[in-house]
Amino acid sequence: MRRREVLLGLLSLAACGRDDSAAAAPPPREVTDASVAQFCGMALTEHAGPKGQIFVRGLADPYWFSSVRDAFAFTMLQETPKAIAAFYVSDMARAKNWDQPEPRMWVEARKAYFVIASRRRGGMGADEAIPFSVATAARAFADANGGRIVPFDDMPRDYVLTATSGDP
Repeated sequence: MRRREVLLGLLSLAACGRDDSAAAAPPPREVTDASVAQFCGMALTEHAGPKGQIFVRGLADPYWFSSVRDAFAFTMLQETPKAIAAFYVSDMARAKNWDQPEPRMWVEARKAYFVIASRRRGGMGADEAIPFSVATAARAFADANGGRIVPFDDMPRDYVLTATSGDP
């Protein structure tokens, strides 16, 4: 019996040293009146267009963003947490309502196609990185609204951190 306890103890210690990056990502949450944007402090329901949410390891609640561009900025700024467990964005390929995408319209940001530099504006009239789960939907949007398609890993830092606001 003693030998079994020692073996179980060793297995437990080995499990403690495991990298938890493979742990299941938390599922996306739905926007409510209590969902407040990280940077502007306003309710997400007050902003039109796609939204973002980022879960950081060790925190139960996500950071909310009134625009996808702001969510990308969060990942690029030096002073923000980097232990990202999940990053979700509104899936505009499935959303029917630009102003307030419907519930369950989320896509993992790393799997999305983003249209940047289009004529459509985000939350506060600023440039937006508009996410789509399907490449053909992103292409159709870009054909109709201008812009170019970039994958997650190719999001230009200068577009995110120096984008303009107001009319194009």
